[in-house]
Amino acid sequence: MDRKTILLLGVSVLILVVMLWFVGIDQVISALKMANPVIIALAIATQVFTYFLYTLRWQILNRLTDMDIGFKKLLPMVLVGLAVNNITPSGRGGGEPVRAYLLSQSNDNYHFEDAFATVVADRALDTFPFVVLAAITIASMTLFFDFDLWLIVVMVLAVIVIVAILIMLIYMCINPGFGHRVDGWIICLVRRFYKKNSESLENRIHEAIFGFQETMKLLISNKRGLAITLTLSFIIWIFEIVRVYLVFLAFGANVNLIVIGEVFIVACLVGMIPLLPGGLGAIDGLMIVFYSAAGISASISAAATVVERLISFWMTTIIGMVLMPYYGSDVLAKISSSSPEELKEGEAESED
Repeated sequence: MDRKTILLLGVSVLILVVMLWFVGIDQVISALKMANPVIIALAIATQVFTYFLYTLRWQILNRLTDMDIGFKKLLPMVLVGLAVNNITPSGRGGGEPVRAYLLSQSNDNYHFEDAFATVVADRALDTFPFVVLAAITIASMTLFFDFDLWLIVVMVLAVIVIVAILIMLIYMCINPGFGHRVDGWIICLVRRFYKKNSESLENRIHEAIFGFQETMKLLISNKRGLAITLTLSFIIWIFEIVRVYLVFLAFGANVNLIVIGEVFIVACLVGMIPLLPGGLGAIDGLMIVFYSAAGISASISAAATVVERLISFWMTTIIGMVLMPYYGSDVLAKISSSSPEELKEGEAESED
């Protein structure tokens, strides 16, 4: 973890502490003592179950590309990837190259580009239900909350951008010519901003885009696989919302499940801002404000948000960081290698 990330984590935690101070730390502590430990344990179990769903979806995608790796080996890779997403201010995308690298290192026949293609496809599948839920949420929350016009506009624009990217990815798979143009745009950016070993990086980009196109074509042509993975994606988001709902139930809060889901989706939109690791601070504060606006006391909203983030953010981060040394302490450094060959050479050296 570099100094910049540590600094951002510190700033984010400070923001949360300040928010709790305004609510009343004594009141929050009193509310925490009211929590039902059995329901909290159920919320934790729900989070753990989502880890298995994430892994199952990725395993299905891997099998489509003839990378048949066991569930037990994939699960820790998913957890490490989720942890890296949380600690990198990259719009929740820092863990994807890590996952691809770990998968490529698990078998000599697996190439980084092919592994990265399945990871990108996995994220695309995760985005589709989020876009659907976000569109429904923005439309319905205008009825539950008295939003300022600028906030509604920002949320709508955010969804439009996500939809545009998703459409571009899908169109890139069914139209090879457009895929070549996207490839060219990215290469131009690489040549402009990345001078060192640019030719090697360009080759990696070519192979990664081609691999993604082939993987998505396989998925789209496999209607059964597409139906299963999309269904899993919706189920994952449902369980994410249920986890938050269970935390509020643990505090005795009488809140509508739909309202919980709406606030959670909006908070996730804010969490995509690539400034704070995992949206830490921004998500927490927004959830406290919106739940309070929904009629829940500020102290319970703050206490429930703290517990929920301990489960969804900190527990995931800690588990992933504990597992990371199993793959080598310098995993993150290896991801920045300039070619797949160098990645494998670095792995061989570490084994020696």
